[in-house]
Amino acid sequence: MDVKLPKLGEGADNGVVVNVFVKEGDTIAKDQAIMELENEKAVASIPSTGAGVVSKIYVKAGDRITVGQRILTLEEAGAAAAPAAAAPAPKPAAKKVAAQAAPELEPEEAVEESAEVEVEISNAAVAAAPSIRKMARELGIHLGKIRGSESGGRIVISDVRAYIQRLVKAAAKPAPVAASAAAPAKPAAVQIDFSQWGPILKKPVTPLRKVIARRLSESWNSVARVTQFDDLDFTRLCELRKKFAPAYEAKGVKLTLTPFVLRAVADTLKKHSIFNASLDEVAGEIILKEYIHLGIAVDTDQGLMVPVIRDVDKKSLFDLAKELELLAARARDRKITADEMKGGTFTISNQGAIGGAHFTPIINLPEVAILGLGRSALKPVVRDGKVEVRQMTPMALSYDHRVIDGGSAARFTVDLLKAFENFSEQAVKI
Repeated sequence: MDVKLPKLGEGADNGVVVNVFVKEGDTIAKDQAIMELENEKAVASIPSTGAGVVSKIYVKAGDRITVGQRILTLEEAGAAAAPAAAAPAPKPAAKKVAAQAAPELEPEEAVEESAEVEVEISNAAVAAAPSIRKMARELGIHLGKIRGSESGGRIVISDVRAYIQRLVKAAAKPAPVAASAAAPAKPAAVQIDFSQWGPILKKPVTPLRKVIARRLSESWNSVARVTQFDDLDFTRLCELRKKFAPAYEAKGVKLTLTPFVLRAVADTLKKHSIFNASLDEVAGEIILKEYIHLGIAVDTDQGLMVPVIRDVDKKSLFDLAKELELLAARARDRKITADEMKGGTFTISNQGAIGGAHFTPIINLPEVAILGLGRSALKPVVRDGKVEVRQMTPMALSYDHRVIDGGSAARFTVDLLKAFENFSEQAVKI
């Protein structure tokens, strides 16, 4: 039997092979992990759907494979040791595999899971009942393009029905927009020999970096992005963190400023639901979400990852601090799953621990806004006619101008400033 790549989850139909755990000749059990696959920044083990002896492996580390693609072939235990029978009969001369050297497809171009590689065989070589042949003639269907499911490859009515359904699905797909109509053609890449000017080191682009590059390019090219800057007063948050940090640590949780930011942002999003939305360009609708799931950008050795904390508005500050610590650690260890990085409604990128001031964060599609925070510093601020020293943090709010107007962004910023300055001490208590 062939072991094929199973469904990976909603919206995921391909990935890059990281490791293959088995080799030809190995005996494996059903549900045994046979390889690791990287998909949308997450690494997951792929189990075998059957048991037996591995007779052939079709993938290797670095290959991009799609759902339904063969990973390996299994034989029954002991079958491999049987003496070789006569050589397999030659394939009919009229048989030709059309997709033998098909180029690698992007996710949106990938063949559907149920589709088979199209094979054309002369009608004389097809095993089918007279009634099936008659129906095929009346419908103008070439039976040689249908793969029979019965013994010996015999074609039955269900095979014909499945073939017609695939044709209907293929015909329903919208035709790709010509590159000239959608956007100017991207200049062809030019390879430069940098070693002619001095010593160099070469580092391959990882699958994770390719995903990051693709997603950020899509956001940059499709969103009418505007970034609004301001400075947030973190003085009260720093005082509350210093006051309650020992109590949190006594319960095994480190209290940072990020949980405060999560709560303040969630409270502000409740007042400005347009920032907690997505644009459905196909339906021509703005989707206003009644849940608040916040993505947190995490800097890892492998690249940027954005795990999502769900229902932030319904959780205590202690729960947020605990969950944030666990998710960040799992992201850095590449233990985070693809599902844990989906479903976000708004993203926060906090560079305060690293340094830097204002920057222009790129919106994490399909969201419509992202908040960027820089490193806080003590600065003189005029309050009520007096100069005070306050803990000020650079803020950058990038938003999709197709959905959000400048006035809405300004009002969001004002309310976010108030949420930080008037943060409730009751919300911090355990």
